[in-house]
Amino acid sequence: MKVGVLLLAAGGSSRLGRAKQLLMHQGKTLVRRAAEAAVEVGCGPVVAVLGAQAEAVAAELNRLPVQTVRNEDWEEGLGNSLRVGLRAFDTREPAGSGSEVDAVLVLLCDQFRVDASHLRALVKAFQRTNKPIVASGYEGTRGVPALFSRSLFPELEAIAPDQGARKVIAREPSRVVEVMLEGGGEDVDTTADLQRLR
Repeated sequence: MKVGVLLLAAGGSSRLGRAKQLLMHQGKTLVRRAAEAAVEVGCGPVVAVLGAQAEAVAAELNRLPVQTVRNEDWEEGLGNSLRVGLRAFDTREPAGSGSEVDAVLVLLCDQFRVDASHLRALVKAFQRTNKPIVASGYEGTRGVPALFSRSLFPELEAIAPDQGARKVIAREPSRVVEVMLEGGGEDVDTTADLQRLR
């Protein structure tokens, strides 16, 4: 099975007041850390959706085998970036060429507890169970990083622009396999989060 990785890195971080993609953690920007983890999994192509400060964020991905796509309407929200990213996978190769991805693993760049080993665990759970969704479990909920079978791409593309993939994950619990992610709820949205990260 070929699993593409979709890194959503287009947001403007309005609550934080600056692009969280470019924040440093352990000597690297958050977007670089996430992209390196995605590449390390080695399960298929990696696509990063850029928007706010696109040139600066793209520069952080230099020399990585990551395809970048621009979401000109990134301010509309996460659902819009998700749609742009999914379409990038469908336009990578000619239809019917046999190179389409079987699933896409969606991740954000500000969940700094996520590493390649967790992403690999999601892929292995998908291969083992063949369930259409494999989601990360943390703080009593299920969310991203999460893997979605190709059969669910239409549902993901139908998400409202200001919503994320969690709505699709929650729609039918019986089709979801959960992989626990310790500290998965820790992300960077506010100045207080930034201080904790440091």
